[in-house]
Amino acid sequence: MIDHDFMEITTPILTCSSPEGSRDYLVPSRNHPGKFYALPQAPQQFKQLLMASGFDRYFQIAPCFRDEDARADRSPGEFYQLDMEMAFASQDDVFAILEDVLPPIFAKYGIYHEASKPPFMRIPDLESMEKYGSDKPDLRIDLLVQDATAVLADCGFEPFAGNVVKAVVAENFTGTRKQIDKMCADVEVVSAQKTYWFRLDENGELVGGVSKFVQEKKAAVIEALGLKNGSFVALAAGDLKTAQKTSGVIRKTLANTFDGYMRKDSYEFCWIVDFPMYEIGEESGELEFCHNPFSMPQGGAEALAAKEPLDILAYQYDLVCNGVELSSGAVRNHDPEIMIKAFEIVGLGEEDVKAKFPAMYNAFCYGAPPHAGIAPGVDRMVMLIAGEESIREIIPFPMNKTAQDVMMGAPAAVDERQLRDVHIRIVEEQKES
Repeated sequence: MIDHDFMEITTPILTCSSPEGSRDYLVPSRNHPGKFYALPQAPQQFKQLLMASGFDRYFQIAPCFRDEDARADRSPGEFYQLDMEMAFASQDDVFAILEDVLPPIFAKYGIYHEASKPPFMRIPDLESMEKYGSDKPDLRIDLLVQDATAVLADCGFEPFAGNVVKAVVAENFTGTRKQIDKMCADVEVVSAQKTYWFRLDENGELVGGVSKFVQEKKAAVIEALGLKNGSFVALAAGDLKTAQKTSGVIRKTLANTFDGYMRKDSYEFCWIVDFPMYEIGEESGELEFCHNPFSMPQGGAEALAAKEPLDILAYQYDLVCNGVELSSGAVRNHDPEIMIKAFEIVGLGEEDVKAKFPAMYNAFCYGAPPHAGIAPGVDRMVMLIAGEESIREIIPFPMNKTAQDVMMGAPAAVDERQLRDVHIRIVEEQKES
């Protein structure tokens, strides 16, 4: 990064709570009763303030803290990211830096000595969901998702009726019924959805699974899906999102279960681009920012004024390697007028923006350069370089899945004097009699 003229700058750990997506870790103030610091979920506002202050290229290995649940590629509590930001930069400028920095590191130190050559493939988000059933596709897998709705939705099989049907076709398939059943069970564990299937055997006959419902449409199905003798077809059904996500799990599980559908000894990078600016929240049912609320909408103020919110795309991008999301980034919204309009669409006015992001809003009102950035996760990169499936394997003293450090006994109770110092009193929950 230094060779690319970036300056390493360390940003504060004790900061202010702001709505950035996850729960904050809060630190009570001794000198200011009833007030709290927050540990940074990311140095997002600090690095944008650096851009407004005249630093044109910044980076650091930034510690980040988020109170969120563990999963295979995410440790609860804290993680580290290669945080970077560039002034007077476009999306292409950010891509060029990481495409130069990362592949040599993965090729030299990784268990696989082959990595994607720049430029990395760029895949629009909608296309990624349609072709791979995921917004973090593993490009080592040769299988693609196809839409089978037109030929199978009215085949007489009830789970397909009125639903979107997605298919994953595996040619030259030699798996046994027992292996197929296990694969379907594995998919259901991950996706909570059923997998349906049939085969076109070596004699050109439809057999197994739901084949009896497909017989009358045999010719149309073979043509639509490009089937050859010896093909296995796995199917997912539901609304569009459900069918897409389930087919993505099928694609990944099938490739990991059966030989011949995945090149395992390389690092395959890609960029996912053109994310929607807004989405309908699954829990709230209301319009929300899809990714980073500080992203610049494609088309700027005109797009916000003229387009339907769900049709607006943002200059947001993800870096993906072997099916793992390494990072999200964006071209930032540096214009306070556009920022306010973007927040108004989700029901937050100018006063809300000023209250929640006062420092950044004030800085932008004095003028800020166009800027863009990204922050690849260091822990996830090391996990891939080491060839591990779980991030816990590369973290010294990892927490368990419930965010406990069992060795050190954290989190732990503290004595009454310490609580008094920070003006906190523990209130026991009343048990119902």
